[in-house]
Amino acid sequence: MIFALEPIYMSIVKPSIPKGTRDFSPVILSKRNYLKAKLIDAFENFGFQPIETPSFERSETLLGKYGEEGDRLIFKILNSGEKVKNADLEALKNGELVKFSDSLSQKALRYDLTVPFARYVAQNQNDIVFPFRRYQMQTVWRADRPQHARFQEFLQCDADVVGERSLWQEVEGVLLYDWVFSQLGLKGVKIHLNHRKILAGIAQFIGGESQLINFTVALDKLSKIGEKGVINELQSKGFSSDATERLRPFLSLKDDFQTQLSFVTQALHDIEIAQEGIKELKFICDQLDHHSLKTISLTFDVALARGLNYYTGLILEALPPLGVKMGSIGGGGRYDNLTDLFGLKNISGFGISFGFDRIFLILEELNLFPNTLDHKTRLLFLNFGDDSAGFCFDKLTKLRDLQFPCEFYPKPAKLKKQLNYANQRSIPYVVILGSDEMQKGNFVLKNMMTGAQVKHPIAQMIEVLQKLI
Repeated sequence: MIFALEPIYMSIVKPSIPKGTRDFSPVILSKRNYLKAKLIDAFENFGFQPIETPSFERSETLLGKYGEEGDRLIFKILNSGEKVKNADLEALKNGELVKFSDSLSQKALRYDLTVPFARYVAQNQNDIVFPFRRYQMQTVWRADRPQHARFQEFLQCDADVVGERSLWQEVEGVLLYDWVFSQLGLKGVKIHLNHRKILAGIAQFIGGESQLINFTVALDKLSKIGEKGVINELQSKGFSSDATERLRPFLSLKDDFQTQLSFVTQALHDIEIAQEGIKELKFICDQLDHHSLKTISLTFDVALARGLNYYTGLILEALPPLGVKMGSIGGGGRYDNLTDLFGLKNISGFGISFGFDRIFLILEELNLFPNTLDHKTRLLFLNFGDDSAGFCFDKLTKLRDLQFPCEFYPKPAKLKKQLNYANQRSIPYVVILGSDEMQKGNFVLKNMMTGAQVKHPIAQMIEVLQKLI
């Protein structure tokens, strides 16, 4: 007896990637590599050295360094194997979800590059020459809500100096921004400046010095939720109506740099910590006045707070040119105590970060990438499947030794198909060399842009093709 087996149909799930992540095509990646190269050239021109750190760290390395809101955005890695037994089920039963979540994980994906860098410095302090100038370009992850120009996985590019409190580092940080944006042809970037000591002074002025973190977190949202939203959030955190009324004049400052700074200087004239911050900010700006900034302009922004807890001095943020709908494209500041958390005392640092993915999107929007970035292969040897194939492959390897990007079509397909491939890949030249050309001692060089075909002696092939490099 013969049984007919019914076919088994399996539902095919359409492939996809998680929200907040991206694939990169060859065309996009060529542009990203161009931008990376520009940043690396700038970093090394300013004397920074490269390092890399692991993609994930111990949870205790990251947690507690970014404030409550930052901690919520850290991707935790679940324990596996026997370690799952360490889960705090009692915390789950009692509704202590954060405690339960922490018991399931001892590792986390890095949220930024600064805290891992501080850990690196503390761990390798005996092998580092201070002041240590480092740059780092690696992926970071944040469990943020994906939206335009805000990803859960993105590339961060940092440059930091640790082991030196000199304010010249802040001056250099602004000049590095100016250098990079100048090299990219990106004009009209605004650098917003403020100082954490000024913010501490304002908090003291309104009677909220004991709630400095809540104050800076709320203030940092001014551009998103407006003055009324900031006031409401502060009052929900326990700030009195009198305190928020004393804050209002600071929230509405709109004048030029010097006018705003003069107002703050006068308003906080008897608050020592604020005057320290104002003095430092004036020094930095006075030094920058001696340099002709090529593409950026500076503005004082009393509402700039950069909610991360580790900043202690100057803070800055780079905003895109007018007309470009994008958030900040860079930021940074002075941090004096970050390595203290890892047992290394009295190591001050200053660093800036470039928002690689946002800068990339702006360069695309403004058409500032060179037009030829994705045209890497300059020459294609056609394949006719006879003795000429081996001859062409031999020439191919010689040209590659001369740093000439070229390809060999892998099989003897129809001529039209091979030429279509060259067109689709934007390869500007092809070599036509079949058995007929071999007998006559010539090869044909075809310009795919113009369609022109020129015969050349085979004996002069390398010399002729070298001129195309």
